[in-house]
Amino acid sequence: GRLGILIVRHLKRLERVILGYLEVCDGPEEEARLGILETLQCTIEHAWPRMPCRLPVLLKALLKMMWDVHTDQGPTPEPVKAALLQGATECLILLDRCSEGQVKVLLEGVYSSCEENRVRECIRKVQENT
Repeated sequence: GRLGILIVRHLKRLERVILGYLEVCDGPEEEARLGILETLQCTIEHAWPRMPCRLPVLLKALLKMMWDVHTDQGPTPEPVKAALLQGATECLILLDRCSEGQVKVLLEGVYSSCEENRVRECIRKVQENT
């Protein structure tokens, strides 16, 4: 209802905020990033029809974040990393559903060129999701 309308109306601004948060590591507990991944999931669910055209941008941001989390040598505890990767994976699965499988197609190239097992694992979850 109302939330959906608000989200759609503010999608551009919201997207900028989401992308901005995804880029920045926010200390070991990563509260901002974990929160923003939930926001993104909610946004995708409410702004379903508007999402496909934003796929490339969101996909790039999510993959970059997953990569950063995976390669981060900082003090972020393992469970937090796992939660971030899980959240990003959920977002990719939702994006894939709302774009009728476009994400799976876009991820094929990434999967074949990616050598990081954890990131591959996440991509595989998206590809296996029906």
